Amino acid sequence: MSGPELITLGCRLNIAESEAMRAAAADQDDLIIVNSCAVTAEAVRQAKKAIRKAARARPEARIVVTGCAAQIEPDTFAAMPEVARVLGNGEKQQPQAFRFDRPDVAEVHVADIMGVRRNAPHMAAAFADQTRAFVEVQNGCDHRCTFCVIPLGRGPSRSVPAGAVIDRIAEIVDQGQAEVVLTGVDLTSYGPDLPGAPTLGQLVERILRHVPKLQRLRLSSLDMIEIDDRLFDLITGEARIMPHLHLSLQAGDDMILKRMKRRHSRAQSVAVVERLKAKRPDIAIGADLIAGFPTEDDAMAANSLALIDDCDIVFGHIFPYSPRPGTPAARMPQVPRDTIRARAAALREAAERRKADWLRSLVGTVQPVLIERGGTGHAPNFAPVSFLWETFAVGSVQPLRITGVAGPHLTGISE
Repeated sequence: MSGPELITLGCRLNIAESEAMRAAAADQDDLIIVNSCAVTAEAVRQAKKAIRKAARARPEARIVVTGCAAQIEPDTFAAMPEVARVLGNGEKQQPQAFRFDRPDVAEVHVADIMGVRRNAPHMAAAFADQTRAFVEVQNGCDHRCTFCVIPLGRGPSRSVPAGAVIDRIAEIVDQGQAEVVLTGVDLTSYGPDLPGAPTLGQLVERILRHVPKLQRLRLSSLDMIEIDDRLFDLITGEARIMPHLHLSLQAGDDMILKRMKRRHSRAQSVAVVERLKAKRPDIAIGADLIAGFPTEDDAMAANSLALIDDCDIVFGHIFPYSPRPGTPAARMPQVPRDTIRARAAALREAAERRKADWLRSLVGTVQPVLIERGGTGHAPNFAPVSFLWETFAVGSVQPLRITGVAGPHLTGISE
């Protein structure tokens, strides 16, 4: 084995940051780094499960736990006998934090994340060892949705200067990468903390202008209320931006949205999707939706269920609500767990039906597919495509004629 083993849970930002940690601890083969997520109670449970499994598989290795769950609940992980060190989200940016020959690094090394005001350069330049590269351009969040614990794990919103982003993307493209994904905790809040207060749209413009060899640019989760006209025009008019958006919608009922302290209404969600699709019909919509938020009744749940059709959501990321300590929603009247599970199942079923219909609609089209490992790839709209009896270079983009649907995947052959 060369370098540490990385176990990454959660968001695309964690994927990017894991690769930065892999580089920071490249000379330590006896290390397992668990980069945790805290978005739900289930995410924390999965982190504990992953730690125990890793310890059983490699009992000689030291396990370092970091990420949002470690930042928010350091004592929980420090109490696990399998864990050698706990690092906060700020501390994981420090290469020396992964060394065990440094007596100045404590076993629990977690500072107040709210004091972090900028991203470390090596984190800004994070590059995932995958077919597509994930580049962190923003971190933290200044909003306070009542259900969300992530600001406590990530700290205030802070942005990476455009020059550093462009330099890194140019380097990635020169290495042969065809697709780059811009990541962040609250991506659309990019820029106010930088000189001149640039916007995400301005950053995207500069990337496309200064890295002309970049074939495909993808955006991670967006807060749709922050998509301004400049960003909208780029998303709908620039061919190198992939026609796939993941929107942080969370609910489809106005009262629940208000109690979540979201900044948009149901009508605004529907209107922005209609406007996007009117300008670029091939855009595929993904969305986060929470089932069983406190006080949600049957009518409110029905409004969220209907949003899947009203917003043509083909990639539904469904979260059964779970109370997170320290959040206002945890103190609200809770929905019974069996009701939450049933509503989450209904949302998943509706999203899967919508996706199946959408996949069938793509049969017969030709899609430029980014080739991945294992005979699979993704079309620009992020539809997964599998292919048999074909040999393509991993990381290349190949035109494939879509011949059918096999479960959650399209099937394709060379055009």
